[in-house]
Amino acid sequence: MEASAVYLCSATPAFAIVSLPPRPSLPRPLSGRFKKKSRKNVCRRFALSKTLHESHVSASSTSSSSVFPSPVTAKPSFDSPARRAAVAEVKASPDPISVLPRVEGVLHVQDYNNLIRYFGESRRWNEISQLFDWMQRHGKLDFASYSSFIKYMGISRSPIKALKVYDSIPDKSMKINVSVCNSILGCMVTNGRLESSMKLFEQMKDDGLLPDLVTYSTLLSGWIKVKNGYCKATRLVQELQSKGLHMDSVIYGSLLAICASNNLCEEAEMYFRQMKNEGHPPNVFHYNSLLNAYSVDGNYMKAEKLVNDMKASGLVPNKVIMTTFLKVYARGHLFEKSHELLSELEALGYAEDEMPYCIIMDNLAKAGHLSEAKRIFARMKERDVKSDGYSYSIMISALCRSGLLKEAKQLAKDFEAKYDRYDLVMLNTLLRAYCNAGDMESVMQMLKKMDELSISPDWNTFHILIKYFCREKLYHLAYRTTEDMYGKGHQLNEDLCSSLILQLGQSGFPSEAFSVYNMLRYSKRTLCKSLHERIVGILVAAGLLKDAYIVVKDNTPLLSEKCLERFAISFMKYGNINLINDVLKALHLSSYRIGPDIFHVAVSRFIAKPGKKDLLLQLLQWMSGHGYCVDSSSRNLLLKNAHIFGHKQIVAEILSKQYMMSRKTGSRNAKK
Repeated sequence: MEASAVYLCSATPAFAIVSLPPRPSLPRPLSGRFKKKSRKNVCRRFALSKTLHESHVSASSTSSSSVFPSPVTAKPSFDSPARRAAVAEVKASPDPISVLPRVEGVLHVQDYNNLIRYFGESRRWNEISQLFDWMQRHGKLDFASYSSFIKYMGISRSPIKALKVYDSIPDKSMKINVSVCNSILGCMVTNGRLESSMKLFEQMKDDGLLPDLVTYSTLLSGWIKVKNGYCKATRLVQELQSKGLHMDSVIYGSLLAICASNNLCEEAEMYFRQMKNEGHPPNVFHYNSLLNAYSVDGNYMKAEKLVNDMKASGLVPNKVIMTTFLKVYARGHLFEKSHELLSELEALGYAEDEMPYCIIMDNLAKAGHLSEAKRIFARMKERDVKSDGYSYSIMISALCRSGLLKEAKQLAKDFEAKYDRYDLVMLNTLLRAYCNAGDMESVMQMLKKMDELSISPDWNTFHILIKYFCREKLYHLAYRTTEDMYGKGHQLNEDLCSSLILQLGQSGFPSEAFSVYNMLRYSKRTLCKSLHERIVGILVAAGLLKDAYIVVKDNTPLLSEKCLERFAISFMKYGNINLINDVLKALHLSSYRIGPDIFHVAVSRFIAKPGKKDLLLQLLQWMSGHGYCVDSSSRNLLLKNAHIFGHKQIVAEILSKQYMMSRKTGSRNAKK
């Protein structure tokens, strides 16, 4: 029996009909014969449950009526015409919520749950929300109500609303009901909130949730398309095994898909063997996932053997299998076999969309066979194959890579003229073509189109635009685009930003250059040593010495002595006089040996400002305590201006101490 059926029968009272959320949408691993038998067993269990329930109700009602006759009229039974009519009236009404008060005395909670599912399958999101709000206000809820509502909020891309409803569940036992938990986890996974779903899962377990296989398969399905998702998946598998649960075909299917998307061919083969050894016959989905793993490096020999094994097991390769097999041949650069398989797909009617053609075109173009890719593209158009623009995207990108910018631009214009349909991938492709061709007007039109369609730019969009603006010497526009990219949480490209920092500095935008540097610095990455020196040079040249000091203080060990000396002299001359001592101390702490010329500039600066005599005294005393001495020119300057200290004796004592220290240091060096 399938796992979901087992949960249905064993985890609830015998008389309850439970509506659980579906497992992740993977093909069923059961053969037709076994599947029929499983369904038959489930039906028998439900028939038995219904009989037991009716006997229990009959006995209870007979007993109670003979002793305590009830004055309250019982609600219509589950199959009563009144309930069916009430449900039908709600479904048919243009304003379903207005009907609910009239039929409230007839309908049961199960009926409201059926209405949630009806509106959900009809994609009537407003009605679902209104119905659920009404159910909450009138106390017509059970765990299936929460489970169904949260599921459909996930489908409607409303995870925040689903999470608010889950958080509002007052009953703790209801909140950790496995069906409700599976629904909210599935909702978050479906909407790409994987990390949040894992944190919520941990919280649920702390609160008392006993996860089942559906829970783990729901979480696993979220890591299929995520980079490095395999590590997360293996932890989940280890956890479910530690709880005494056994992996089923659905779990194995998710693991195979995760291995394929992470280029882990050996691991995929291991799970495939393990699944068969445990008695789970692979279905088309499992074979396709392993084929996908083989397609990563075009391992056509293993792929051919796998397809033959599949046929021998009685499974017939479908469109998905044959298309994936085509990908194996194309990535293995077996283009003759790719053409043969494409012809077979066309003959079977499996090439009605553009995907098979795109696979061959993309690999031909990347292998340097652009003319052959063009022929496949022409063949596709001659057959009037349905296109979503992906084929155009491949060809435009291939033409751009080959330097055929005019041809790429023309093909982009052809797509715009023929199709009034855009997605982010296509818009990025068109944007790249127009940027490479230097067509500013078309670039602006594409950006306007994205805004009109409410399509948010991704990393590629920003990267294309920044490169284009830099090439066109529109550096401030490139800076604003980088700022927007960083603000939307995208990872900045260090090489591109490093080039932009240099160009901004040379173009008279040092503050903007420093801003880009900080964006890189705060993105939690190790920056190239030369980048720190570059920004210090830009800031010093622009007189932004306080900002330069921040960079120097944080990165002194990474800066060259030449860079530090240039900064120190500039700061002593032009920097904030109140920070001079702090700068010198910071340089000393970094093991940089401060030269006498730097001290001379500092002393001269303080003497020129008699009001800063206290800072000068602090500097001289600090120098004596750390092995530094002023040179002869600085000493003469100090003695000449000793009157500013009020007592010449103070300066004389400090200088005498420094002189004696220098004599000792000199004699030690002479002995060595």
